[in-house]
Amino acid sequence: MRPFEYVSPTNKEQVAILLGERGSILAGGTDLLALMKDDVVAPERLVNIKHIDSLRGISYQPGNGLRIGALTTIAEFAEDANVRRYYPVLADAANEVASPQIRNLATIGGNMCQRPRCWYFRNGMGLMAKTADGKSMVLAGDNRYAAILGNAGPAYFVSPSTLAPVLIALGAKIRLYSAKAAGSGVRELPLEKSFVIPKSENELEHDLKPGEMVIEIVVPPPSQDLKAASYEVRQRAAFDWPLAQASVALEMDGSAVKSARVVLGHVAPIPWISPEAAQALVGKSISPDTAMAAANAAVAQAKPLSHNKYKITLAKAAVKRAILSAAGQSAGGAA
Repeated sequence: MRPFEYVSPTNKEQVAILLGERGSILAGGTDLLALMKDDVVAPERLVNIKHIDSLRGISYQPGNGLRIGALTTIAEFAEDANVRRYYPVLADAANEVASPQIRNLATIGGNMCQRPRCWYFRNGMGLMAKTADGKSMVLAGDNRYAAILGNAGPAYFVSPSTLAPVLIALGAKIRLYSAKAAGSGVRELPLEKSFVIPKSENELEHDLKPGEMVIEIVVPPPSQDLKAASYEVRQRAAFDWPLAQASVALEMDGSAVKSARVVLGHVAPIPWISPEAAQALVGKSISPDTAMAAANAAVAQAKPLSHNKYKITLAKAAVKRAILSAAGQSAGGAA
């Protein structure tokens, strides 16, 4: 690990100044410290935000929904009474994140900003993983876990968050703060807009401006007619990242789907919203056939690489089973 400065501001107004151009925010540290130890990233300054109390806590108001402070740990989030009561799909998803040890340290804000798990990137070959002559190592190498959607290039990694697809399906927004910004310094945007597909090695996969930090996530109040579920496909039931994930939110009108949101995870460089899958559900009642039609629509534009065609089958299975689970039907059986 390379030398670095360490500072601990006590309010968010100090963070932008302390971050500068070569600083990094330290919250739970479960991702950043590993990257530093492996010499993948080398920030000149760590800005510890753990002493900023305004970034902690969870609150719920029936008319406003859920507010989750960026420093809230995954474990605190999963165990919160209001989350479990009003957003059980979020509590279930949080309980599936990593291991208990990591959930007790990792934060909601950090989970939204974690870096890709791509082994080329994690072994210091860069976010785009190119050879000296500009060719992609991923295309020519082992791409079993690479993207099948949004992979026109040069980014082939997959977005690593398992919470983001569920939050996006529920219409969550992210709030960012910078002391350098005009007005209150707060910038709010739909959570999906905070994820971007970089086009060059110098770009990040998150829409964070210099000196900007995540301060909270807000989730709208749930409708009585909303049915939601998330389904992950993993190699192992124990601590592991999914190979494919689908999160769905269905607004029902009686037995028919009034509107739908289908978000795929771990199959694209960003959480992948599928309007095609949603359209396949609108106006229809949920059955294995309509769920399968939506699953097929979700991956109709998929472009597998040389070694990851299997992810199309897994993504279809995840979409179908998430839809059936949301509708209270059996999610077992074949894809």
